[in-house]
Amino acid sequence: MQRLFAIAWLTWKAALRFRLFLVIAVLLIASVIGLPILIKDDGTARGFTQILLTYTLSTITALLGLSTLWLSCGTLARDIEECQMQMLAVKPIARWQIWLGKWLGILTLNAVLLALTGACIYGLLEWRAKKLPAVEQAVLNNEILVARGSLKENIPTDEIERDAAQLLQERLQKNPELTRADLTEVRKQIVEQVKAAYQLVPPGYQRQWNIDLGLRAKLLRGQPLQLRVKFNSAEKSPSGTFVGEWFIGVPQKTKLWRSGPLSLAPDTFHELTIPPDLFDENGVLTISFINPNNTALLFPLGEGMEVTVSRGRLWS
Repeated sequence: MQRLFAIAWLTWKAALRFRLFLVIAVLLIASVIGLPILIKDDGTARGFTQILLTYTLSTITALLGLSTLWLSCGTLARDIEECQMQMLAVKPIARWQIWLGKWLGILTLNAVLLALTGACIYGLLEWRAKKLPAVEQAVLNNEILVARGSLKENIPTDEIERDAAQLLQERLQKNPELTRADLTEVRKQIVEQVKAAYQLVPPGYQRQWNIDLGLRAKLLRGQPLQLRVKFNSAEKSPSGTFVGEWFIGVPQKTKLWRSGPLSLAPDTFHELTIPPDLFDENGVLTISFINPNNTALLFPLGEGMEVTVSRGRLWS
C-alpha cells in the first residue's frame, strides 16, 4: 500500500503542478453558483430544484470527465517525456502498482472535487430554499427532498402464464396445423393479450389495485402517502388530457377518500397525495380508478401504479 500511496501522491503533485486541480475547482464552483443564478426558475419548489440539480450536475459530470481524461493522459505523457516513468520502472515496484497508484490518485482528486461541489450545491440549495414561499418550502421538505420507498401490486405472473397456456391450447384445437415458428409468435401475442386484460380499463369501467404495505403499515399510521401513476391511451384527446376519478379504501372496513374528477395527461407520471390511514387492518391499501372517458386507458404492469412512502429527509 505504501507504494500505491506514493504513486498516488506523485499524481497529486503532477495535478497541482499543472494547476489543473485549481482550474477545475474554480470552474466547478463558478458553474454551481453561476448557472442557477443566471437561469431563472418558475418559482415553485420542483422547478427550482430541477433547475439547480439538472444543470449543475450535468456541468459537474462534464468537467470531471474532462479533468480525468486530461490528467490521466497529461501526467502519463509528461512522466514518459521527463523520463520519470523509466525511473519508476527500474525500481522494485510492479507495473500494475504504477497503474493502480495513478488510478487511485485520479480517483481521490475527483472525490475531493466532487465533495467540494456537493458542499456548494448543498449551501446554495439551502440558501435559495429560504427565499421560497412558505407553501413551496413545505413542498420542498415534505415531497421533494425526501427519500422514498416504493410499494407496488404483485404482478400475477402465474395467472398470466396459466391463462395464456389455456388460450394457446384452445387456439391449437382450432388450428392444429401451426408450425413451431408460428406457435412461438402466437404464444407471444396471447401473453400480451392476457396482460392487456390486467392493464386495460375500458370506458365506463373500474380498475382496482390491492397493495400490501406489510409491516410498514404500523409505521405509516398518521402519515399521508403518495400515489405515483402512469397510463397510456391508444387515442388522443382534444385537450391532451383524460378525466379520471380515484377512490381509496373499502366501504365499512376503512376510511374512504375520493379524489373527484382529475384531468391527467397520458404517457407521464403523476403524483397524488392521499390522506393517512386508508389501509385496512391487514395493511392492504385498496385503490380504485373509474374511467369515464370514451376511450380505454392502459396502466402498465409494474409502473402504472405504485405507492411511495417517506423514509426520511435527504438532508436536514
